[in-house]
Amino acid sequence: MGGKRQLLSDTLAAAKAEGRSALIAYLPAGFPTVDGGIEAIKAVFDGGADVVEVGLPHSDPVLDGPVIQTADDIALRGGVKIADVMRTVREAYEATGKPVLVMTYWNPIDRYGIERFTAELAEAGGAGCILPDLPVQESAIWREHAEKHGLATVFVVAPSSKDERLAKITAAGSGFVYAASLMGVTGTRESVGAQAQDLVRRTRATTELPVCVGLGVSNAEQAAEVAGFADGVIVGSAFVKRMLDAEDDAAGLEAVRVLAGELAQGVRRGKA
Repeated sequence: MGGKRQLLSDTLAAAKAEGRSALIAYLPAGFPTVDGGIEAIKAVFDGGADVVEVGLPHSDPVLDGPVIQTADDIALRGGVKIADVMRTVREAYEATGKPVLVMTYWNPIDRYGIERFTAELAEAGGAGCILPDLPVQESAIWREHAEKHGLATVFVVAPSSKDERLAKITAAGSGFVYAASLMGVTGTRESVGAQAQDLVRRTRATTELPVCVGLGVSNAEQAAEVAGFADGVIVGSAFVKRMLDAEDDAAGLEAVRVLAGELAQGVRRGKA
C-alpha cells in the first residue's frame, strides 16, 4: 500500500478550500481497550474530525497532562503493544478512508527499529508520525525512511522556539506543523490566546505547510477562536476526558461523537 501523506495534505487543503480550519483529534491506542479505542476513533471521525492522531502510550509522556497520562496508564496496564497501535491505525483508516497519524515519543520507535516501524505504519495505511521529542538535527535517518514509505513527519514548535530554529524545523517537516500553543503540558485551558497566534504568525513566515495548533482547546468556542488564525485545531485531552468521565463504553463513544460534532461546528465558525 502506498504512503498516505498525500491524503493528509489533500484533507488539509480541502478544509482550507472550504474556508475553515481542519479538526484534528487525538486519542491513545488501547484506551479503554484496543477494540474500544478503534471504536472511539471511528466515532470521532463520524462526529466530524478530519484527521485523527493515534497516541502510542508511553510510561512517561512528558508532553502530556494528567488526563492523557491516565488513559496511557490504562492502555499500558491492558498490555498495549506497537502491533496494537498499527492495528488501530489500519482499522480506523480502512473504516473511514481518512488520514490517521501516530503521535509517539522517539524511544519506542528507536527500540522497535525505524525501518520496521515506518514500513508497518505505511502498510497499515498511516499518513505519518508526530514526533514531539525528536530533535530535527537528529532526524535524518527517520526522515529518509519516512520519505521512502510516503509518510509525513510532523514536528512540534513551541512559543519558546526562536525564528531561526522555527525555519530549521519547518524545512525538515512535512504534512503540517504542530504548534504547541502553551509552554508545558497538554490539557484544557480557559483561553489559548495571543501566544498561540504569535507562534502561528512566526511559523507561517517560514513555511508553506499548514500550521495546526494544539494544547488547550476543549470546546467549540475555543475551537472557533483558534480556527480564526490556524489551519487546524488539535484536540486531545477533551476527548479523553469525555471517555474517562463516561459511565460505560457506549456512553463514552456517544460523548466523543457529540464533542467532535460541536468542535467541527466551532472550526467552521472561525475563519482561518
